[in-house]
Amino acid sequence: MNQKVLKTLEYYKIIDRLTDCAASEPGKKMCRELTPSSNFNEIVQTQTETADAVTRVRQKGSLSLAGVRDVRDSLKRLEIGSSLSITELLSVSGLLTCAARAKNYGRHPENMELPDDSLDEMFRTLEPLTNVNSEITRCILGEDEIADDASPGLHHVRRQMKITADKVHTQLNSILNSSRTMLQDAVITMRDGRYCLPVRAEYKSQFAGMVHDQSTTGSTLFIEPMAIIKLNNELRELELKEQKEIEMILAALSTELVPYIEPITTDFEILTKLDFIFAKAALSRIYNCSMPKFNRKGYIHIKDGRHPLLDPKKVVPINIWMGKDFDLLIVTGPNTGGKTVSLKTVGLFTLMGQSGLQIPAFDGSELSVFDEVFADIGDEQSIEQSLSTFSAHMTNIVKILNQADSRSLCLFDELCAGTDPTEGAALAISILSFLHNMKCRTMATTHYSELKVFALSTPGVENACCEFNVETLRPTYKLLIGIPGKSNAFAISRQLGLPDYIIDDAKTHLESNDEAFEDLLANLEQSRVTIEKEREEIASYKEEISRLKKNIEQKEERLDERKEKLLKNANEEAQRILREAKETADQTIRNINKLAASSGVGKELEAERTKLREKLDKVDKSLSLKNNKGPKKTISPKKLKIGDGVKVLTMNLKGTVSTLPNAKGDLYVQMGILRSLVNIKDLELLDEASVSGPGLDPAALKRNNTGSGKIKMAKSFSVSPEVNLIGMTTDEAMPVLDKYLDDAYLAHLPQVRVVHGRGTGALRAAVHKHLKKLKYVKEFRLGEFGEGDTGVTIVTFK
Repeated sequence: MNQKVLKTLEYYKIIDRLTDCAASEPGKKMCRELTPSSNFNEIVQTQTETADAVTRVRQKGSLSLAGVRDVRDSLKRLEIGSSLSITELLSVSGLLTCAARAKNYGRHPENMELPDDSLDEMFRTLEPLTNVNSEITRCILGEDEIADDASPGLHHVRRQMKITADKVHTQLNSILNSSRTMLQDAVITMRDGRYCLPVRAEYKSQFAGMVHDQSTTGSTLFIEPMAIIKLNNELRELELKEQKEIEMILAALSTELVPYIEPITTDFEILTKLDFIFAKAALSRIYNCSMPKFNRKGYIHIKDGRHPLLDPKKVVPINIWMGKDFDLLIVTGPNTGGKTVSLKTVGLFTLMGQSGLQIPAFDGSELSVFDEVFADIGDEQSIEQSLSTFSAHMTNIVKILNQADSRSLCLFDELCAGTDPTEGAALAISILSFLHNMKCRTMATTHYSELKVFALSTPGVENACCEFNVETLRPTYKLLIGIPGKSNAFAISRQLGLPDYIIDDAKTHLESNDEAFEDLLANLEQSRVTIEKEREEIASYKEEISRLKKNIEQKEERLDERKEKLLKNANEEAQRILREAKETADQTIRNINKLAASSGVGKELEAERTKLREKLDKVDKSLSLKNNKGPKKTISPKKLKIGDGVKVLTMNLKGTVSTLPNAKGDLYVQMGILRSLVNIKDLELLDEASVSGPGLDPAALKRNNTGSGKIKMAKSFSVSPEVNLIGMTTDEAMPVLDKYLDDAYLAHLPQVRVVHGRGTGALRAAVHKHLKKLKYVKEFRLGEFGEGDTGVTIVTFK
C-alpha cells in the first residue's frame, strides 16, 4: 500500500491510538509497524483474531501484558556463556510472570466445553517455566537487592557484615561520648565507604586517626578513628565477598536459564503478538466497532459508518454501498455538507479493515480487499515546485491513472477543480470514464452539474448527495445514494444576507438548461423529503397498531387465566368445605353410635350415616368432574410428538406419548409402568417443567408394558385417594391401613390422605410408627389448614 494514501486518509492517527492501547513496548512497536495487507486469507485471519480477543475481553475482562520486555539480546548473551545482570534477570522473570498470567487467562472454565478459537493455540504454546521463575523471584527482591537466603555463602557474609557493623557503631559511640568536646557534631558519618567522626580542626593533633575529608570552610575534619580502622577494613573485605557471592548467584541463575532459551524466545514472540491483538480489541471497544465481512468482488457496503476521528457524540452515521450495481459513485452537494468525510470514511475503513482492525460501523458491514487504495484529497499546492493547486492535483491524478487497475479503490475530492469549469468538467468526465472502463471502484466529489448528468446517463455510474437544510443553513451529514445534490449557492447566499437583486441578476447569467436542471433537482429533493415523512408516519402507525393488538391479546389471556383461577379456587374451596362436613358428620355419627349402642338403634343410625356418606360422595364426585372437565387447551394431532409430556385427566396421572394418534384420536400413553390407550380429547399437554412432576417414574418410562400394568390400571380406577380410620382401634386400623397403602402404591397414586382424627392421639401415633417402617413411603406429614389439620396425615410415595 502506498505511503501517500496512508497519510492522506489519516491512517497514522488511528495507528497512534492503537499504540496507546498496547501495554508493552514490544507490543507498541508492533502496532506502530502495522500496515494494510492485500492477502485475503491473512486479512480474514487477523480479523478473526481481533474478534476472538474482543469476545474474550467481553467475557473475562482485559489481559494485562505490561511486564513484557524484549529479552532477546539477553538470551543471545546466555548463548555465548555470559551471566545476566539483576535487571536482565528481572526482565526475564517479568516475561515468565506475564506468560503464566496469560496462560491462566486463556484457559476455558472446567464446567464449559467451548470450541477452540484462533487464540487458543497461542495460549497453549506458552511455557511459564514456573520453577525457574520462582527461583529468580526468590533470590532477587528488586533491581538493587538480592535476598539474604539466595545462597548459604551470601547469608554467612551478610551475617558477618552485620556483626562487624554493630562493633563499629559500638566503638564509634564510645569514642563519640568520650571525645564530645573535640567533635563539631555528635554524629557518625561516612566518607569513601568508611565510618568517620566530624572533628574540629584545632583538635586534629589530639584525635588519633586517619583524615578522609574536610568541610568547605576547613573548620571540620572527617577522621576515621584509629580504633576502628581494622573493623572498617574487615567490613570492606566483607563487602567485596558479598559482591562476589552475588555474582555467583547471578551466574547460577543464568545457567538455569540456558536450557530454556528457545521457550523463552517463543514466549516473548507470542506475548508480543497477544499484546498487539488485544490492543486491536481495546481499540474496537473504544470506538464500538464491529467485524466487517470481506470479499474479492469489489463490493463495499458500510452500514451506519462513523468516522473514528470525529466526535462520537456529534458524528452522524452514513450508509454507503458501491461495487455491485455500480462501480462509480459521484457525490455532489454544498460545501461543509460532509462529502469529503464520506470519501475519507470509505478509504479509512478499507485501510483499517485490511490491517485487521474492526471498523466503527453496524454489524454486517462489508468491505472488499484491494491491492491499492489511491486518494487525491486536500490542497496539493506546492510553492517549492511552482505548482498551482490544479497542477498539483493533476500530477497526482496522472500517477493514479498509471497505477490503478480493477483491484484498486480510487478516491477523488473536487475532481479537476481549480480551473475553467467547462474544461474541468470535461476532463473530470474523461478521467472517470477511463476508470469506469478499467473497472476500478471509484468515488468522487464534485460541484460540476455536467458530472451529475454523466452519472444519470451512464450505466454503472450512480449519483449521491449530502443532504443540506437550506432553512437552517446546516448540513444533516446524511449521504443519499441515487439522488444528485444541489450546490444551493443562491439559497445560502440569500440566507447570509446577499441582496436579492444581485441574486436575481446572477440567475439571468445561468443558461436555461442549467436553471431547469437545478429546478428539477430541487423538485426531486422536495418530493423525496415528503415521501420520507409519509413513510415514517406509516411506520409509526404500523407500530402503534401492532402494539395495540399485542395489548388486547395480553388482556384476553389475563382474563382467561383469571377466569380459570376463580373457577379452580371455587371448586377447591367447595371440596374443602365438603371434606370438613364429611369429617364432622362421621365423627358425630360415631359418637352417637357409641352412646346408642345399648339402645339397639345402632344399625338404623349406621344406615342413615351410609346414606349421608353416599350423598356427600356424590357431591364430591360432581365437583371433581367440574374441576377436570377437559383439557385447558385442545391438542392438535399434528403438533403431538412421541415423547411429549401429557396429563390423562380421567386418571389424574402424568405420562409421555408412546404412539401418535390414529384416525379416531386414540393413542398409547406411558404413565410410569402403566401403558394405556386413551383418546386425545382426554389429554392435556404439559410443559417441560411439569413432565418430571409427581406421578411419573422417569426410569419406568423406558420399560416395556407388562401384565402388571393392567392390574395397576384397574386399581387406579377403584382406589380412593384417602382412607378413613376414625372409630377403629389401633389393632383394627393397622391391617386396613396396610392393605390400603399397598393398593394405592400399586395404583401408582403419588399421594394419599390417611384420616385418623384427633382424639387421644394414639391412633395417629400408631399410623406414623407404621409409616416409618414402609420402604415405599417417601415422606409423610400432618395436614395443613384446609386439609384436615392434625386429624389427617398426608403420605407421599417414592
